[in-house]
Amino acid sequence: VQRVLEHVRVGDVYQVSLAWEHAAIPIADGLTAWLRIRMMNPALRGCYLRSGPTEILSNSPELFLELDARTHAVQSIPIKGTAPVIDGDAGRTRLENSVKERAELTMIVDLVRNDLGRVATPGSVIAHPREVRRCGDLWHAEQVVEATVAPSCDAVDVVRSTFPPGSVTGAPKVRAMEVISDLEDGPRGVYTGAIGWFADDGGAHFNVAIRTATVTNGEARFHVGAGIVADSKPRSEWHETLAKAGALVKALAR
Repeated sequence: VQRVLEHVRVGDVYQVSLAWEHAAIPIADGLTAWLRIRMMNPALRGCYLRSGPTEILSNSPELFLELDARTHAVQSIPIKGTAPVIDGDAGRTRLENSVKERAELTMIVDLVRNDLGRVATPGSVIAHPREVRRCGDLWHAEQVVEATVAPSCDAVDVVRSTFPPGSVTGAPKVRAMEVISDLEDGPRGVYTGAIGWFADDGGAHFNVAIRTATVTNGEARFHVGAGIVADSKPRSEWHETLAKAGALVKALAR
């Protein structure tokens, strides 16, 4: 976190979403574990995938993209800002009123607006007001960004323009990814990618692959991260990642 803050101080980046990988957790059956996660801490955009010996257990609360083929409307809902529900109303109030958390989300919303603007009808990109929503054991701050896709563009163009999600990379996006590559121990794998589908009618729906574990050879591994900005405090960011990991650890370790 201190090294990211050095990049921020010299104007190299404004925000970096830094992550670490949780140690391998022995697991007997991925599907059983995912169903347990869904019961303990359900999220809006979770999914279970299996490809050969590899299982993906996603309990994501975040929408990367949803494209309506009929109306050509596209929506993204970046999340920035977290507070444990166990902290009660005080935790939610702190999140709602936090200048730091509000600025963090604003940076990413601006990035998402810019990404969508490359494929949108001019003047159609709109950001709705910030909202705080409960997802299982956490409060999250999020903001809906909408646009109308230009007639010359399709779902693949939209994904190409916006991937990877800005909320899990940083701003400016390309430089933030370079900092991430330099500081993190290795590739993230599916984490902070996107899981979803392209429909035959031209629609699409993808989550942001957070709260997402990969199971191979009887072990589950997953990343957790936090957005680092100028006034971030290393200890606070560390505790935020632990809060995000809590539900997955409990479900996987049983």
